[in-house]
Amino acid sequence: MPRSTLLRSVLTRTVIVRLVLGWGSFVALIALAPLLGGDLPAPVLWLVLAAIVAIIVVCAFGVVTEAEHLALRLGDPYGTLVLTLSIAAIEVILISAVMLGPGEHHTIARDSVMAVSMIIMNLVIGVALIVGGLRHPDRRANRAGVLAYLGMLVVLLAVAFALPASLRNGGAYPPSAAIAMIVVVVLLYVVFLLRQLGSRKADFQEVDTRADAADAARRLPIGRIVAEHRPEIIGRTLVLLALALPIVLLSHDMATLLDEGLERLGAPVALSGLLIAMIVFLPETITTVRAAHGGEMQRVSNLCHGALVSTAGLTIPAVLTIGLITGQSVVLAESAPNLVLLGLTLLLTLATFAARRTYPLLGAAHLLLFALYALSTFL
Repeated sequence: MPRSTLLRSVLTRTVIVRLVLGWGSFVALIALAPLLGGDLPAPVLWLVLAAIVAIIVVCAFGVVTEAEHLALRLGDPYGTLVLTLSIAAIEVILISAVMLGPGEHHTIARDSVMAVSMIIMNLVIGVALIVGGLRHPDRRANRAGVLAYLGMLVVLLAVAFALPASLRNGGAYPPSAAIAMIVVVVLLYVVFLLRQLGSRKADFQEVDTRADAADAARRLPIGRIVAEHRPEIIGRTLVLLALALPIVLLSHDMATLLDEGLERLGAPVALSGLLIAMIVFLPETITTVRAAHGGEMQRVSNLCHGALVSTAGLTIPAVLTIGLITGQSVVLAESAPNLVLLGLTLLLTLATFAARRTYPLLGAAHLLLFALYALSTFL
C-alpha cells in the first residue's frame, strides 16, 4: 500500500477530530486552571465534569477503535489481547488518578474492579447472550478457552476480594503480603498469556466449522503478518498511544471533580468505582455486542473474560504497587453480599458457556444478577 494511502487510512477525519478534542481539552484545562481551582458552583462543577468525562469517552472510543483495527489485522487471540490490554491500561490510569488525587480513596481499586467484574460478566454478557441467542442460537463459545478464563478468574478474584477479608488488617494486605501477591499474580498472568498465545492458542478461537477451519488453514503466522503490515501496525499503535495520553492527562481533573461532586451529593463511595468502570468498558461493550450480533461467541468470551482477567491480573498488582510506594492503605476485602453475588456470577457463567447452544434466558439471568449488584451499591 502506498504511504499516502496508508496515512489517509490511519489518520482519518474522525481520528484527527478525536486527537484535537483530547489534546485541545487538556490545553484548555491548563489555561482555565486558575478559574477552576476555587469552590465552583454546583452547575458549573457538573458541567465541567460532564465535559471531561465526554472527552475521555471519545478518546477511549478512539483507543478501542484502533485496537479493533489491530485485532482484525493480527487475528485472534492476538488481536483481542490488544483490545483487552488497552482497556486494562485505561482502567489502571483512572484508578491511579483517583488514588493519587485529594481525599481518602482506600477502596477505589476494590470498588472499580468489582464493578468491572459485574458489568462484564453480567450486564455485557447478558445483553450479548440475548442478542446472540436470538440471532444465532446454534453458536457457542470454545469451552476449553472459557474454562481457562474461569479458572484464572476464580484465583485472581479470590486474591483480590476474598483473601483480604480473612486477614486481620482492615481488609488490606500488609506490605510483605502485598509484595508476595504482586509477584504471584503477575507471574500467573504472564504464564497464562504465554499459554494463550502459544500452545493453547486454538482454545481461544471460534469453534471450528468448515468455514472456520478453512480460514484457519489460510491464516498466516503472526510473525509474517507483522512483517507484511509493519507500517500500518506501527501507525495504528502510535495513534492508539496518542489517543490514550489525553486520558492520562485529563483523568486527574476528572478524579478531583468527581470526588467533590459525589461528596456534595452524599453518594455512596462505591459509586465512584462504578462510574469509572462504566466509562472504561463502554467502548468495548459496543464491540462485544457487535460480535454477539455476528455470532462470534468465542470473541464475546475473549473480549469479556479476557478483559476481566487482564483487569484482575494487572490492576490489582498496579494499585498494590502504588499503595506501597505512596504509603496508602489499599482496602480490597469485599462485603459478604458482594462475594455471594460474585460467586453466583461465576457459577452462572460456567452453566452459560458449558451449554451446547446460546440461551437468551441465561442472558436474562445475568442481567438480574447485575440489577441485584446495582441495588446493593446504592443500599
